[in-house]
Amino acid sequence: MYQRRRARTGGVVCAVALALVGWALQAPGAAWAAVEGGHESGLINLDRSLIVQVVNFLILLAILQRLLYKPLLAKMQERTAAIQKSLEEAQAARAEAARRQAESEARLRAAYAEAAAIRAQALKEAAEERQRLVDAARAESQRLIDGARAQMEADVRRAREELRREVAELATTVAEKLIRKSLREEDHRRLLAEAIAKAGN
Repeated sequence: MYQRRRARTGGVVCAVALALVGWALQAPGAAWAAVEGGHESGLINLDRSLIVQVVNFLILLAILQRLLYKPLLAKMQERTAAIQKSLEEAQAARAEAARRQAESEARLRAAYAEAAAIRAQALKEAAEERQRLVDAARAESQRLIDGARAQMEADVRRAREELRREVAELATTVAEKLIRKSLREEDHRRLLAEAIAKAGN
């Protein structure tokens, strides 16, 4: 848009300048033609006309500079400043986007590292929990084995006590029978030995 406007303004200025130059070049030719046609009123008219044309040309150039060139130059400077400002804003936006991207990448790397640390911690805690459960199961099984062994030993002791009691009762019964039958000493010993042997089996 700006380039088209600039080209249009430049074209207008060039056209006006060419028209003025053409007019300035045609004026002396017209004066010479007037001289050749016999309408010459003297060389002073030619000079006066040339001076007037030069003065007119300079006045026109001053007007064009005042009305076209200075506003055009100001507009171009304004446009250049706007473009420079846009470039600076674009560069600042690009730098901000790069900074945000770097921050996002840093946050993403931190999140990955945190997730890896959490996973490692969870695996460690799971391994510790598994080991704790295994140790607890071993301790429980050992406790059950020790309890069963103690129960078995208690049962064995109880059985022995009962056996001794039965042997004692049996011995007492045999003794009573021996006493009642008034057996001899040898029969008494023999019966007692048999009773003890039976109780031992």
